[in-house]
Amino acid sequence: MSETLELAKDLIRRPSVTPDDCGCQELLAGRLEKAGFMTEHLRFGVVDNLWARRGTGAPLFVFAGHTDVVPPGPAKGWDSDPFDPVIRDDYLFGRGAADMKGSIAAMVIACEKFVAEHPDHKGSIAFLITSDEEGPSIDGTVKVIDHLVTRGDKIDWCLVGEPSSRNQTGDIIKNGRRGSLNGKLRIHGHQGHVAYPHLADNPIHRAAPALAELAGVEWDRGNEYFPPTTFQISNIAAGTGTENVIPGVLDVQFNLRFSTESSEASLKSQVDEILTRHGLEYEIDWRLSGQPFLTPAGELVDAARHAIRDITGINTELSTSGGTSDGRFIAPTGAQVVELGPVNSTIHKINECVRVEELDTLSTVYEDILIRLLT
Repeated sequence: MSETLELAKDLIRRPSVTPDDCGCQELLAGRLEKAGFMTEHLRFGVVDNLWARRGTGAPLFVFAGHTDVVPPGPAKGWDSDPFDPVIRDDYLFGRGAADMKGSIAAMVIACEKFVAEHPDHKGSIAFLITSDEEGPSIDGTVKVIDHLVTRGDKIDWCLVGEPSSRNQTGDIIKNGRRGSLNGKLRIHGHQGHVAYPHLADNPIHRAAPALAELAGVEWDRGNEYFPPTTFQISNIAAGTGTENVIPGVLDVQFNLRFSTESSEASLKSQVDEILTRHGLEYEIDWRLSGQPFLTPAGELVDAARHAIRDITGINTELSTSGGTSDGRFIAPTGAQVVELGPVNSTIHKINECVRVEELDTLSTVYEDILIRLLT
């Protein structure tokens, strides 16, 4: 059994459903300490975070990841216990195999091998591991970054182990992510009897044209790095549950995934203009999940591309698609950030899995990136 596979299985056995780390970080810290890393356990609220660093100088290369996983769902839907890693048909099955305990195992093994071959490497290597990525992301990476900034630790390059690949390891890397702006909209009307609509004001009817306009807006046209901004309604609710009552309020939840061509302020302004123009009485609670970020071609992107090509023969594709990641907390510090991990086709699903050989390939790519940047 390969070292990467063995460590991945050890991590999967720990049922670390967010925000419970379940001992994963203690396991990682023990291995990293043997490789010369100084470790810090940073707990905020109920969230465990690990900062481990080898070296004190610049440049600082950081591997970032999370030990928490999403709930496995109904156990009867799995072909095996989601926290008992098994290999079937050359795939490793278990919750977190792809997202992202496989990546973390590959990172650790890559570092162990790199340090053994290059004990006097340039700069520093660090790990930023949290148990709050799959949850609200309040006491995880964002808090650790605040802690590091306060004491003057400056990250130059960060590789996030999110499962970025589509069909095989390295075919896609994320060099940015779209921003995410959430809105909870309440539209007010007047409750009444459905037989006497002139004595009521139906907020569903009043809001429908405005919602249709919002769904059809061209917010921007994107750019060479980002697709156009999108608007999606995720939840809508009104009424008392009784068929003969006109509701008094309509609640709508929506999300805007936005490119660097738009801003939080411009999007809020456009939404307000449309709702006001339609004569609606409303209020919105806004929540920004993250600003868009982009790492253009440079040392980190180039190192990742060349490593992938040399190890796998693939000319990788750069992408900013998908949801948010903890990269959104790291990029604003000025760090170059890329996301590179295994195939993501089974993440968050029943029977999550990763091809066994993919783990060693990923670890070799990670090691090659370290060689290119720190030797």
